[in-house]
Amino acid sequence: MNLKVAMHGIESSFHHQAVEKLFPNEEITLLMCDSFEKVTNAVNNSIADYGVIAIENTIVGSILPNYSLIDTGAFEILAETVLNIQMYVMALETESIHDIKEIHSHPVALLQCREYLQKFPPQFKIIEGKDTASEAKKIKDQNLSGVAAIAGKQVAEKFGLKILDSNIQDIKENHTRFVLLGKKEKQRFKKANKASLKFELDHNVGSLGNVLSLLTTFNINLTKIQSLPIVGKPWQYAFFVDVVFEDENFFFEVMEILKKTVKELKILGVYQQDETNMEAQFSNARINGKQ
Repeated sequence: MNLKVAMHGIESSFHHQAVEKLFPNEEITLLMCDSFEKVTNAVNNSIADYGVIAIENTIVGSILPNYSLIDTGAFEILAETVLNIQMYVMALETESIHDIKEIHSHPVALLQCREYLQKFPPQFKIIEGKDTASEAKKIKDQNLSGVAAIAGKQVAEKFGLKILDSNIQDIKENHTRFVLLGKKEKQRFKKANKASLKFELDHNVGSLGNVLSLLTTFNINLTKIQSLPIVGKPWQYAFFVDVVFEDENFFFEVMEILKKTVKELKILGVYQQDETNMEAQFSNARINGKQ
């Protein structure tokens, strides 16, 4: 069965790598989108069976707009995967690093390489583009001299570009977490030990502490917490959390108790934790994208 998967970016991008990791043995057709919103719209409107979007990075933190897209979508998080992200500077074969006057890449990729980019003179142009691979492809297609892109090594190999500098991200252990979005009936994995939740609280002293204590009491490990403003409710926030657990049935029993503790609870997805990059799984809760 051929599956249609929507993703941000084009072939050879990091999102493409994430898709290949999530669907290692299946025949898929890629629906390549130039925005995260178009990915979620494709899933919402059943144009695609699944969608894949990045949700957080170990340097940049949470990709906040994508939390809102997941929250408002008519789908669930069905799976996750974590990739080791190494950034490279690439340009035409005739270029050297001294020839480059501007660098193009996706805004999140540029943020992962801030320290490197600060070394260039003030007149040097840093241009935000649609995605890493598309910016590299544009250099090749338009034969752009004096222009480089920041992307993965696989992109340079795909489009025949010359690597001018390697591993330029701010930290060596750079990981990005991607989530698989789809309708509940398209769930691919039976075993689950992780969940993503959203809840709102009343303005009572200790209300968040009560939630955290409840999870601790029932041995449900909080791995991430992220607050986002509630649109239309100034100075009120929703909390997005990831938790891991051992027994799925017991987890849902605890959720019934949690519903009575919070103002509103929404389970965004129950899925299997990606254990192939455990060093990238945050053991401590992170608030507002900061460790």
